[in-house]
Amino acid sequence: MASMIIDAHAHCGRLDRFPPQDLPDYRSCLREGRIGGFTAISPVMEIYDRHDPDFRDSPQWQKQRAESNAYLLGLGSPDFIVYPFFFIWNDFAVEQIRPGHKGIKWHRHADEPVYNYDDPRCAAAIEEIRRRNMPVLLEEEFANTLFFINELAPGVLVIIPHLGYLNGGYESLRRRGIFEMPNIYADTALAPDADIRDYISRHGHDRIMFGSDFPFGDPESELEKVLRLDLNDEQLEAVLGGNLVKLLARSNP
Repeated sequence: MASMIIDAHAHCGRLDRFPPQDLPDYRSCLREGRIGGFTAISPVMEIYDRHDPDFRDSPQWQKQRAESNAYLLGLGSPDFIVYPFFFIWNDFAVEQIRPGHKGIKWHRHADEPVYNYDDPRCAAAIEEIRRRNMPVLLEEEFANTLFFINELAPGVLVIIPHLGYLNGGYESLRRRGIFEMPNIYADTALAPDADIRDYISRHGHDRIMFGSDFPFGDPESELEKVLRLDLNDEQLEAVLGGNLVKLLARSNP
């Protein structure tokens, strides 16, 4: 088993309490004490109103968003590592990124408010992310995922969550050659065992990472799913933390 198991996909915040998803809530789920850290992502409802398709940004939402992203920077302890990700929205406020932020979260579902991809600030934000070499945890519709990877941000480091389940599906992305690209990573959060096995058999184990999608997935159960794959020690070391640590070490926030 890996010397340090890191959950590459967990939500964490103190404002959205349904379901509870602050750091103590996460740690209370660790029945076996095997997981030693996680990437911290602000809950969506701390960033924008996902239930309002006509959502319009406001100073109040911008303030809440800034506070949510900043909150993650104060987490972590000697016995539990936290890697905060900066959740970007349509103000494209990359000037708020701090040295403690290790990655970017870029997120929406098909029935949610849209990113203003034609806003010049979007292109400027992408270039700043590229300059900082920060990985983007990208959860978008299929067409927008392809647009982001191939046209908007070619070469930018991208993590596809859930092995693509919410980005149009694993098979759809695989057939488009997305997982063959050297800048594309993936996490296992809530992904079927068969898809994880297929990914590793086709693309190896160097760009896939264990994740839980807490609080929507149980960290211990998601870890057990990976352990059941019968990976060798080298593969486990990589998938359960090594790949994430190496990826985030490339970031220069």
